[in-house]
Amino acid sequence: MGRLFGRHPNWTIAVLLAAVVLVWLIFAVWPEWLVNVIGRKKTFVNTLINGLTLAGLYFLVASGFTLIFGLMRNVNLAHGAMYLLGAYIGYEVAEASGNWFLGLVVAFLAVALFGVLMQVLIFRRMEGDDLRQTMVTIAISIIAADLMLAVWTGTTYQFTPPEWLFGAITLPIVSVVKSSGDAVFIKYPAYRLAVFFLAVAVGIALWVFLNRTRVGMMVRAGVNDRDMLAASGVNIQLVFMLVFGLGAGLAGLAGVVGGTALSIAPGEDLRYLLASLVVVIVGGLGSISGAAVGALIIGLAEQFGLAYFPTYGVVFTFLIMVLVLAVRPQGIMGGR
Repeated sequence: MGRLFGRHPNWTIAVLLAAVVLVWLIFAVWPEWLVNVIGRKKTFVNTLINGLTLAGLYFLVASGFTLIFGLMRNVNLAHGAMYLLGAYIGYEVAEASGNWFLGLVVAFLAVALFGVLMQVLIFRRMEGDDLRQTMVTIAISIIAADLMLAVWTGTTYQFTPPEWLFGAITLPIVSVVKSSGDAVFIKYPAYRLAVFFLAVAVGIALWVFLNRTRVGMMVRAGVNDRDMLAASGVNIQLVFMLVFGLGAGLAGLAGVVGGTALSIAPGEDLRYLLASLVVVIVGGLGSISGAAVGALIIGLAEQFGLAYFPTYGVVFTFLIMVLVLAVRPQGIMGGR
C-alpha cells in the first residue's frame, strides 16, 4: 500500500475517499436531503449489488475470452455461441437428471471439448492470421446460432437454482427506519450473491494458475516466444489446446450460471460476445485482473445507467470504452 501511495499518491487518496463514501452510503441511515437528491436507499443499494453480480457474470464469460483472445492471441468470435451452447446443454442435463450441478459440470466439459476441437481443427491451421480467424469464427457463430435455434426453437428457458440457493437473504444493511424506530433491512436473492462469489473464486484460481503454476508460466512464455519454448522440449500445441479448452469451458459454465440468473434465449450469444469484447478492451488484453476490473466497471455502469438514466443507460458502456481507448489504448491493466 505504501509503495502504491508513493507512486500514485493522488489516485490512492481519491480511491480511499471514494471507498469511505461508498461504505457510508451503504451502511448509514440516509438523511432526508440525500434521499431527495439520489432517491431511495433501497434502489441505490439494489442497483449497486445488481452491478456487482452482473460484473461477476461478465467476468465468468470474459475470463475465458481473455485466455483465448487476450492471452493466446486467437480471435474467437464464436465465444458467445459457446456461452449459449453451454446454457442449452446444461439446461437439458439439469432437467433430465434433476441435478443443477451435474448440468453445470456437463456444460463445462462439453463446451471445453468443443473448444479443443476448434483449436486443433481450425486455429492450429490459421496461427497468426487474425483476419481468417475472425471470418471463420463469425461463420461458426452464425451456423451454431441457426442450429441451436432449430433444435431449441425461439423459446425462452430458465434454470431452477439449487434449493439451498433459492430465495432471498436479509443483508445487514438498513433500508429505512420506521417511525416506530424499527429498522427495515434490505433483502437480496441468494443465487445472485452466489454468482458474485463464484466469479471471485474463479478469478483467484485463474490468477494462481497463470502466475504460480508451471503450466501457466509455459502459456505466458509460449505467447511471448513460442519458438524458444518449443526448443526447450515443451509440447506447446498440447499446452495451448488445454488452455483453449479451459477458456471455452468457462464460457459453457457461464452459460449455466447466467441462464439461471437471467434466461436462455436466442440472441444471448451476441450479447455476451459483445460484453466480453468490451470487458477485455477496457480491462486490458491478456490480464485476468484486467478482465475483473473491466467487468466491474461495465457491470456497474450498465446497472446504474439503466436505473438512473434509462433513456441513455446503454450509451454509458460505449462511452467508457471510447474513453479508455483514447486515454489508455492498451486497457486499464494492460501492458505496454
